[in-house]
Amino acid sequence: MGELINKQRVAESFSKAAATYDSVAGLQRDIGHQLLEKLTPHLQEAELGSILDLGCGTGYFTTALNTHYPDALLTGLDIASGMLAYARSHRLLDRPLDRQVSWVCGDAENLPLKSASYSLVFSSLAIQWCENSPALFSEISRVLHAGGTACLATLGPQTLCELRGAWSHVDSYRHVNQFQSMRELISALPDDLQIIDTECEMQVLHYPQLKELTHELKGIGAHNMNAGQAKGLTGPARVKAFRKAYESFRNTQGLLPASYEVYYLILRKR
Repeated sequence: MGELINKQRVAESFSKAAATYDSVAGLQRDIGHQLLEKLTPHLQEAELGSILDLGCGTGYFTTALNTHYPDALLTGLDIASGMLAYARSHRLLDRPLDRQVSWVCGDAENLPLKSASYSLVFSSLAIQWCENSPALFSEISRVLHAGGTACLATLGPQTLCELRGAWSHVDSYRHVNQFQSMRELISALPDDLQIIDTECEMQVLHYPQLKELTHELKGIGAHNMNAGQAKGLTGPARVKAFRKAYESFRNTQGLLPASYEVYYLILRKR
């Protein structure tokens, strides 16, 4: 993936969005819950001694994992310190198992965690922000013990294709985050991570007005993180041209679509 993603921008943007994220993250919650459902058939609860929620954000799914697997020790890890601060202050405060959850600020490509220390790595819509997939998967493999499972949901390159298409009528800059294909992700897997299951689906959200989509993207912190984005402010004329171009996607129900290409991967450490 090279330098397509600016990691510092990712951390800063999601930190700023911590307080608003849960209120606008409906799709993110739906995908995470689907990931939990897909995970269940591949796990035996008795084997779960420790769980890593990789890219835990506000801790929503750290809490869900705590509910599903109450005897497991959990680690919520995120690169955004603001997200972790929110998680610490808003999650698990009324539960007796607080001592079983720890929050760690760290980079998924260089995890500050012991090797072979987790039974499960769960990650929902986080790894698409990583620059170096081989390093990411190598680290996931390293922290899993033999027989451990990684359950991942991420986004593919067709995500927000309408947004990308509209901007392409305006200029040649990258205005939309660029993510890797399933083939690219699979090619980055180390030999000791076995593919148990993969799935790809398109989810399409609809909005009466474009400003509702852009407000939602801002609320979850999903701005353009690409290093090749346009410098400086986007002028009024270009914004007007972009909005006009996006109108071409309005459907017969009068709604504007926003597509998300969602990948699910279940992996096992050999």
